[in-house]
Amino acid sequence: MAKVRSNDNKDKKTKLKPALTPEARENQLIYLATNLAEQQLRDGTASSQVITHYLKLGSTKERIEKEILEKQKDLLVAKTESLQSSKRIEELYANAINAMKHYSGHGGDEDEPTDY
Repeated sequence: MAKVRSNDNKDKKTKLKPALTPEARENQLIYLATNLAEQQLRDGTASSQVITHYLKLGSTKERIEKEILEKQKDLLVAKTESLQSSKRIEELYANAINAMKHYSGHGGDEDEPTDY
């Protein structure tokens, strides 16, 4: 007679390595919560809050809001890069003006003769 194997894979809990940072720990918890919610949805035991949460994630409004947030993030990155670029340009202009003053003989204190 053949031996019947019990489904030990479902009974075993997967061990996660300890998180090294708070962000990694948060990601682990999100992973576990999402897996649990998925299992509850498959089993038909999910609460109305879980069902509503995932229904909202799939809505058109949610997708549009997510897209808007991504565009706002891109805009902030572009503004930051623009400000940094402006600062570099200002420094280059200041250096160029100082160099021209120096070359024309109207330079700073280092070119002025000292009184003896």
